[in-house]
Order: sequence, then C-alpha cells, then structure tokens
Amino acid sequence: MATAVDMMSDQGRTIDPAEEEAFLDAIDRWIERSVKPVILHHDHNDIWPEQLVHEMAEMGLFGATIGQEYGGLGLPATTYAKIVMRISSYWMAITGIFNSHLIMAAAVERFGTPAQKAKWLPKFASGEIRGGLALTEPNAGTDLQAVRTIARRDGEDYVINGTKTWISNALNGSCFALLVKTDPDASPRYKGMSLFIADKRADGSGGFTTGKKFDKLGYKAIDSAELIFEDYRIPADQLIGGVEGQGFFQATGGLELGRINVAARGVGLAEGSLRLATEYAQQRQTMGKPICEHQAIQLKIGEMVTRARAARLLTLDAAVAYDKGERCDLEAGMAKYFSSEAAVANSQEAMRIYGGYSYSKEYDIERFYRDSMLMCIGEGTNEMQRMIISKQWVKRNPA
Repeated sequence: MATAVDMMSDQGRTIDPAEEEAFLDAIDRWIERSVKPVILHHDHNDIWPEQLVHEMAEMGLFGATIGQEYGGLGLPATTYAKIVMRISSYWMAITGIFNSHLIMAAAVERFGTPAQKAKWLPKFASGEIRGGLALTEPNAGTDLQAVRTIARRDGEDYVINGTKTWISNALNGSCFALLVKTDPDASPRYKGMSLFIADKRADGSGGFTTGKKFDKLGYKAIDSAELIFEDYRIPADQLIGGVEGQGFFQATGGLELGRINVAARGVGLAEGSLRLATEYAQQRQTMGKPICEHQAIQLKIGEMVTRARAARLLTLDAAVAYDKGERCDLEAGMAKYFSSEAAVANSQEAMRIYGGYSYSKEYDIERFYRDSMLMCIGEGTNEMQRMIISKQWVKRNPA
C-alpha cells in the first residue's frame, strides 16, 4: 500500500518543443473562437460555461497532467503552466475548473493504490468525472490540521460527517479529494488525517449534499459552495493509498502543483492587464498625443512589463523543479507570492491608465481587477507563502 513517501515522481517528463508550440497554438485558436466571445456574458451573469467545459474535455485539459498510461496528456508542469498563462490572460476563472480537478487527480496518481489509479484516473482524464479538492472548512483554512470533518470506520466502510466550504466546482463537480480526521485524538494532529476519493451518488442520495453557491466579487462562472456530509458512507477502498494518517502530506503535496497553477494564473492576469493597458495607452490621446508618450504612463508601463516578465520566469522556474521531481515548495511559494502580487499591481495600474473608463463593465480590465486579489488568498495566503519561503531558504542555507 502506498504511503506519503511512495510518491510518484514526474522526473523526466518532457515534451518536444514543436509539439508544445502546436498545443499552445491550438489553445490560442480556442480562446479566439470560443472563449473571448462569451466572457462578458458568463462573467457578468455568473453562469457556468457548460459549452466551454465540454470543449476543454475534448482538448484533454482535464487530463493535462495525468500520465498517458491513464489516458491523460502527460504534460510537464512547464507546458501546463504556459497553458494556464495563455487562458488566464483573457479569462482566469475558467482555469480553476480544470486546476482543482487536476490537484485531485495528482493526489490519486501520486499516492493512490494501483487499483485506485486504474479505476479513477482514466475517468478523471477524459472529464467523465470532474471535481476538485475539499480541504477548507469554516474554521480551517491555512491551518489544515484544524479540520473537524470526521471519518469513522464501520466494517468495510467509513462514515463521514462534517462540512467543507469555499470548494471550487462544488455544484458541477461529482468527485472530490476529501481531507478528514480518522483519528481526532492523534498527536501531533496531522497523524490523524486521511484523504478520501469522495464521489457524489448518481441519485443525489447517500449523505453528500451541496450548500448554496457563494456570490463572489470575482472569479465568476466557476461555482464555489459548501459540501455537506451527513452520515456519508464511503467504501474503505476509497481511502487514498489505503493507509490512514497520510492525508495531511498527500493534500499538501498536491499544493505544490496548485501553487504553480495559481502563479501561472497570476502571470496571465499580469500579462493580460499589461496587454490591455498597452493597447489603450496607444489609442487614448490627451494634449495632442497618445498617453503612452506621457512620462507618467511610461513609468507605469515600464514597471508592469518588468513585473509580468519576472513573474513568468519565477513560475517557469518552479515548474521546472516540479518536473524534475524535486521538492519545490520554496520555488512554488516564491512564484505564487510574486505572481499574485504582480497580478494585483498590474491590474490596479491598468485601471489608472484607463481612468474613468476602467469603472465601466463594458471594459475587460475591471474583471482583471476583481479577479486578481483572489490569487493572493487562494492556495495559501501570501503571508503564509513568505513564511514558507523564509523557512525553506534558511533550511537550504545552514550557517
């Protein structure tokens, strides 16, 4: 049975540069053809983009980082990050639909038993089963060890009770990597935590229900809601790895890929804000010339270009480390922290460049402004990232 130290390594996962470029070109064409025409409608009305989800499945995005032996694309994290950057530079929210799903899949692929991998990963890769990660609770966000959802063994099953909150894909997903306590009295606390493959019953019964959808400032069209477990009975063979007490490491191990994804989303938002600001600054004229010729605007654009480029390089650096199978919490933390802050700063500066027009929902830039702040909060707050960065840096550089 697999444990947290029996991690699958992605070392050696590469892609031919020409194949990567062809895939990215296909993403660009999809964005132009299918994504851009519907963004405003879905974002402003907070409507699930069902047609785009079907198209993402057809392109293989729900299996982007799942191994080819399970029907996935088997892409390296570097290519995956570039895909997320491209899409996020137009509409960040939809990348969350497949990112949360892929973190769930990564937990099964890295730590699952052979039987679990064979049963679940092909369906995850095809998009037949879609879902996400169920970690956060009303009283447990950054402090995952404080979760109160309990799973108690009952014969060949576990019975689960508790509530998860702010879960992406909660309404439209059908399966989640669920973090629970199997030994609430364990000390230290993490030794009593386990991770399950929790699927919704086809008929909606079985003690697994969804609470109301949250009305959010940004990150529209993807649903975020509560997951409620009331005497939810789940077979013991859906305990990831088959061993209790491994859940904390299984869940946090997947956050490296999650933080690379959030960093890539931050890059996309920073680059998209820069693109919009650059276009507008060349079109808008004051005092007889385009505003891009005014020194005040030039200073803003110069900083925006530099932030976006630095964010991209930090993110790709983290992705390279992940692909080598190296521990990369330092690199992923730096990328997530810097890129998310770059997204916020660039979107704010773009709002200033647009002036009063930035407050109109007819212009895309206001969406970038609304969406960017989430990047500083999700997948571990930036305050926590700075602590991780410092601790790992000191650990790697002993006196």
